[in-house]
Amino acid sequence: MASKGGRRYPLVVFTHMMSRWWTAVFALGLAMIGLAWVVRWWGFEQWRWMTFGGLGVVIAIGGLIIWMIRKTAYVQPFNDHLRLVTPFLRLNISYKRFLRTSTANMGVLFPPKSIRSSLHDIVEPLAKMTAIVIDVKSLPMPQSTLKLFLSPLFFKDKSPHIVILVADWMRFSAEMDSLRHGGGTPQKVEHRRNISILSKLPKK
Repeated sequence: MASKGGRRYPLVVFTHMMSRWWTAVFALGLAMIGLAWVVRWWGFEQWRWMTFGGLGVVIAIGGLIIWMIRKTAYVQPFNDHLRLVTPFLRLNISYKRFLRTSTANMGVLFPPKSIRSSLHDIVEPLAKMTAIVIDVKSLPMPQSTLKLFLSPLFFKDKSPHIVILVADWMRFSAEMDSLRHGGGTPQKVEHRRNISILSKLPKK
C-alpha cells in the first residue's frame, strides 16, 4: 500500500540561498561577456575575447539554472515518514526515528557568534521566522555527508536532528503530526522557546 502524502512545503533556506546566488552568478557571467566585448574592441587576438565570452555565457547559463531550481526544494509529510527533497538530495526520515519536535526562531538557533561570518547576511532576514527542530535517534546518513548537500542552517549543532524552515510552519507541523498519528487530531508541538510572529521574506 502506497504511503499517503501530504502537501509539499518549500524549504525557505534553500530558496533564499539560491535566490542570492543566482543573481551574483548571473551578474558575473554578464560581466565576463562585457569584458570579452572590451577585449575585442581593444583589438586583442580572437581567442582571448572568445575565451572570456564563452566563459561568460557558461556562467550566465549557470545563474539561470540556479534561478530555475531555487524553488524546487521542499519537505513533505507522509503517513510513515518525512521526505526532504532538493535537486541534489532525496531524504526519507522514518517517524520511528523521531524523538521530539520543538520550535524556535532562526535567530535563536543560529546567533551571530555561533555561525561563520559568510552566513550572517543569510540568517539576518530569516532571524524572526519560526523553524521546527526535529530531534531523532539517528539520521538516515551521517550529518557530515548531509552537509555536502544541505546548508549548515539545517543543523544547529552536531546532535542528530534537522532544522526545517517553511513559511507556514503551523500548517506543516499540524499536517505532519496528523499523518504521523494516523490522521487523528494533530498532536501539539512541544515548545522549548517562545514563538515569534512569522515574518515574510522581502520579495526578490
